[in-house]
Amino acid sequence: MIPRSRTVSLLALCALGAICLSGCASEKRPVQELKPLALKEQVSNIVKSADGYAVTWAGVLSNANPWHFGEHVVATIVGHDAKGTEVVRMDQPLDAVPPGGSLAFTGQATASEKPAKVTIQYRPARWRAAARIPSAFQRFPVSRVQTLPQKDGSYLITGYVGNPYQISASSLVVNALLRDKEGKLLGGGSTFVDDVKTGSPPRFILTVSGLPQGTKVARTDITARTWGSTGRPYEELALAGAAPVHTVKPVTEPFPIDRNTQVVSEHKQ
Repeated sequence: MIPRSRTVSLLALCALGAICLSGCASEKRPVQELKPLALKEQVSNIVKSADGYAVTWAGVLSNANPWHFGEHVVATIVGHDAKGTEVVRMDQPLDAVPPGGSLAFTGQATASEKPAKVTIQYRPARWRAAARIPSAFQRFPVSRVQTLPQKDGSYLITGYVGNPYQISASSLVVNALLRDKEGKLLGGGSTFVDDVKTGSPPRFILTVSGLPQGTKVARTDITARTWGSTGRPYEELALAGAAPVHTVKPVTEPFPIDRNTQVVSEHKQ
């Protein structure tokens, strides 16, 4: 039998605990503030074409949030003539911006009148938490890149894009950004590669045109990414895991004595 004094004390403690729990439950958890996407770089070029003026552009969006995808982003490209009249407008859906990463994009449109100014804006992204840690989203390696100037002023760019994951990537977008010797963005272009298997990098070929006459390209930055307005394709690859670095069994015989062990033993003596 519990003494009356102890019973009163227990009831008081329970009541106090209930009040504390009620107060904690009523408190709202702090909402994580996500930083908006930032348009780090943009450039546009205008050249005369057979049916008016060819307007080309390139840009780089940056995502400072390491745990969230920026999805359903749409860029709006607007061109005005010298009098301020709008002569070209285009909405360009963009691919998902990876957590803590960036997104290079390029595009082109035709204007009947020559734009004097072209601007790039974008609608705010819809944020979605990533299913894996940031380090799980590896870059797609690019190798053997060649940038070849053509007689018409364009540039032919070729190379190979790899897949660091264990399963095949159904479709990847390859972007090329051209820069001068100071690193300034000059223009860019893009293409697609399909069914990218681990260990079998396909070749990509793309052309960058519409650059001003006399442009001198000193560097080409190539990036590859999954295609689509959401990060689901990228997540599926990351969830499958990265491919092992060494996939071929060694053919040489192992050392009779581990050299590291021998060195440590000699050092201790």
